[in-house]
Amino acid sequence: PVCCAVLPVAMLAAGRSRWLRRSLSVRAVAEDVWSGTQCASKNRAKTLRTKQKGMDILNDPLWNKGMAFSVSERDRLHLRGLLPPRVKSIEVQQERIMRLLRAEPDPIKKNLQLQDLHSRNETLYHRILVEHTEELAPLIYTPTVGHVCQQFGAQFSRSRGMYFSSDDRGEFSTMVFNWPHDDVHVICVTDGSRILGLGDLGAHGMGIPIGKLALYAAAGGIAPHRVMPVVLDVGTNNQALLDDPDYVGVRERRLEGAEYYDMVDEFMEAVFERWPQVVVQFEDFETSKAIPLLAKYRHRYRCFNDDIQGTGATVLAGVLGALRLQRRPPEDIRSLRVAVVGAGSAGIGVAQALHMAMQQAGLSAKAAYSNFYILDQDGLQSKARFSSLTEEQMAFARADLPDGMALEEVVEQAKPHLVLGLSGKRGTISEAAIRKMAAAVERPIVMPLSNPTSSCEITPEEAYEWSDGRAIVATGSPFEPVALADGSIKTPSQCNNMYIFPGVGLAASVAGVQQITDGMLYAAAVACVDAMTPEEVADGRTFPDISRIRQVSHTVACNVIEKAMAEGVGTKLTKKQLPDRAALESFVRRKMYYPGYVPLVDPSQVSVTRR
Repeated sequence: PVCCAVLPVAMLAAGRSRWLRRSLSVRAVAEDVWSGTQCASKNRAKTLRTKQKGMDILNDPLWNKGMAFSVSERDRLHLRGLLPPRVKSIEVQQERIMRLLRAEPDPIKKNLQLQDLHSRNETLYHRILVEHTEELAPLIYTPTVGHVCQQFGAQFSRSRGMYFSSDDRGEFSTMVFNWPHDDVHVICVTDGSRILGLGDLGAHGMGIPIGKLALYAAAGGIAPHRVMPVVLDVGTNNQALLDDPDYVGVRERRLEGAEYYDMVDEFMEAVFERWPQVVVQFEDFETSKAIPLLAKYRHRYRCFNDDIQGTGATVLAGVLGALRLQRRPPEDIRSLRVAVVGAGSAGIGVAQALHMAMQQAGLSAKAAYSNFYILDQDGLQSKARFSSLTEEQMAFARADLPDGMALEEVVEQAKPHLVLGLSGKRGTISEAAIRKMAAAVERPIVMPLSNPTSSCEITPEEAYEWSDGRAIVATGSPFEPVALADGSIKTPSQCNNMYIFPGVGLAASVAGVQQITDGMLYAAAVACVDAMTPEEVADGRTFPDISRIRQVSHTVACNVIEKAMAEGVGTKLTKKQLPDRAALESFVRRKMYYPGYVPLVDPSQVSVTRR
């Protein structure tokens, strides 16, 4: 079975005191290091050389600054007269873009505006994402990205990323050299088979890697020229797409069996041959492919599956945060009874992460399995279904309850403390189930995690109302605060993988890890809780405010690097280089990309005096 997160016992034992120490220091960090010009990641700009001139620079989004080119740059780079005479700062440009975005009420059209900016000026695009993450993340990722993928063909205007199709088999090792950048740190790849809760979108799933990697740059501080979005186009079984004249992918049914796995093998060999230090993130692969691919590659390559491992670590962070809200120590995770609605790769991955956490908190594997109740579209999974369940699902299947029990019946008999929604279907967590939970548990933990918002199993408003305001709620997509009948305001946390994957990718890139281990993923989960401020805890949150995502990613990266060094899987850093936590934090902060314009020169006009 694929394990998602390991909790070192010492970490659990020290958890309560560490939470207290970190919560007292987070505010100081936020006010000192991360505010305004004090942000240490805003390094002093270094001059860059470019051989491009004139319109070539204006047409290249990596170099283009629009009207922010200085007068001297316009002379050096043959731009005088090609731009209006006024010079605008990046701050003025940013204000204009945000003004235009806020004037548009339709989130799809907002996304198109951002896509257009991305295609014109990558620096400005990532700058506004950094400065307005909370406002813009829902436009470039969940929930809007699902609609973007559905309309991908109709709205396609400019290619971004790479497409490896079944028609290209045998050519992958040469195709990778068509990518113009030699220093790729992170690849996000999908085969489009299970896009959010929308199913098989084939090559139109490219919107997911593009959105994820924009968050790597904004939240994780990885420069945009060091990321590469990829679609493995193995075909699609979505007949509507096969019949769609705007479909951009291979118009064939999906490859299966040996042909499919051979194609993924060729891809992995090709990208690691060209970029040996790259990190590959698998995204939105259907369960039947995701689990065996992760099992096959996780110990051979520097890779992870965000739906399985990222979601598992994120949910674990949310559960640890919920325990803290209940004033319970982290080791109390061993006593939680958990109902999981959804038995796909994400649902099983989350269950595995929590199961491993319970073991490290003192339970045997058998006792930990007894805490779980996994439900799919046919109800509770039991051992009676041995012929149709996967090995991973069978490990959690019940032997003591009838197969196919509805969630309401499971809640009545098992009295779970936590219900997780990973079904991708609205309404699969019912009012009756929540009311029964609230009758048996003082503060039920309700986490509907499916994206986009239309697929969320239950809304925060429903969860609060049906639990008389006592539920601890975290959702996969962002929701507004909820006003209760008594006048109080409840703010649901967003249990989104963006708290985990940018920091993990940053750590893997900076430390050159050989593999991404279970212990590193647990360290990432703890970091999310460590990063919370006392105000956020008092507000009833289980995750930090999304506006501080760069701070969170920095903390995640530092925790992950510490764990990688302790496990001996880091290849770039040593204890001598980074003798203490302060040195590590400073080092990682310096490595984080901050989007700002840098001076450009034509190398033919520059003479270098060597001493």
